Amino acid sequence: MASETPSQVLVEEISSVRILTLNRPNQLNALSLNMITRLLQLFLAYEEDPRVKLVIVKGQGIAFCAGGDVPAIVRDIRLGKWGRSTDFMSLQHTLNYVMATYSKDQVSILNGIVMGGGAGVSVHGRFRIATENTVFAMPETSLGVFPTVGASYFLSRLPGFFGEYVALTGARLDGAEMLACGLATHFVPSTKLTALEADLCRVGSSDPVTFASIILDAHTQYPHPKHRSACQRLDVIDKCFSRRTVEEIISELEREATHKPDDWISATVGALKKASPAGLKISLRSVGFEDASQACNDGKDKLTVIVLYKFQIREGRLQGVGQCLIRENRMVSHVMKGDISKDFVEGCRAILIDKDRNPKWEPRRLEDMKNSMVEQYFKRMEEEDGWEDLKLPPRKHLPASAIAKL
Repeated sequence: MASETPSQVLVEEISSVRILTLNRPNQLNALSLNMITRLLQLFLAYEEDPRVKLVIVKGQGIAFCAGGDVPAIVRDIRLGKWGRSTDFMSLQHTLNYVMATYSKDQVSILNGIVMGGGAGVSVHGRFRIATENTVFAMPETSLGVFPTVGASYFLSRLPGFFGEYVALTGARLDGAEMLACGLATHFVPSTKLTALEADLCRVGSSDPVTFASIILDAHTQYPHPKHRSACQRLDVIDKCFSRRTVEEIISELEREATHKPDDWISATVGALKKASPAGLKISLRSVGFEDASQACNDGKDKLTVIVLYKFQIREGRLQGVGQCLIRENRMVSHVMKGDISKDFVEGCRAILIDKDRNPKWEPRRLEDMKNSMVEQYFKRMEEEDGWEDLKLPPRKHLPASAIAKL
């Protein structure tokens, strides 16, 4: 008799708590269409169920979630079925929106790898628990794409220009760094997670937010500051990553290195130079500076110019999470279709499939990725392709605390 296929999302019901375990350990819990569909179904059902007070999400094995099921997405694109890939991303973005606007508490236990889509199903929740095993990254630019899953919302709200640093370089953060920059809300040693879960499952008060917060605070330990290397460089990050173009960011980093040789700066420059020029430019969206300069010439006040400048270059800073997801969904649809650049398929080939780690980017140089090309990613696609903008589900009777928990 054939063995039954194990569920990719394990569900455990304990009192008024629901524990959801991502269960594809051999694939580092990469999100399949089945998993996204199931998670969305469960979250919507739990929101309507008065018996449910708290939802815990965790991963089986060494990862929380290493991202989306990229091989399946690339396979569909290569078969000419890019529409399936856009449907996958639309469903994932809908799940991200439901989590970001959830009226009940979500506790994400990030005891392992958290990358790409894994950030999307955790960072939008109210409580994010890092451990000494946590490794966080948004590695999309090395794959020829840009951070999605609402990253333009949550990365743009990190201190200073730390979000630009994380998005462009794909830098790996440990649990201490996640806590320091605000991506994690608590740090709990992995040896205490079983006790933490048991205590959280006692929730039954009329104020589960306060209850969960008290329990989490009681289990939290603050890691030693020496582990916060990237966050301790925030002055250099702000100086360099506040520049208006990727080229200027790299030049400023190299200028810093001439004053004081630094392995971290060298590694950062190396990561930027290896990444996809298209992915980098889309991620930063380095357009609109000329408009801001013209606004100065036209006599607009300085604050108006700054707002215009930031809005056009880093749109996520001034947009709500829903707006960010709709825009990202539009952008990633262009990536899946490959009508502007095919770097995503090439990056996945080089890094994930053939693993030669030698992608042939097109365009190859940053200066060849023109602003007009970048701008195309932000435009609606032609409806005759059967495409339409992401339609987010209505969210009724939500308290203010349910919107944007970062």
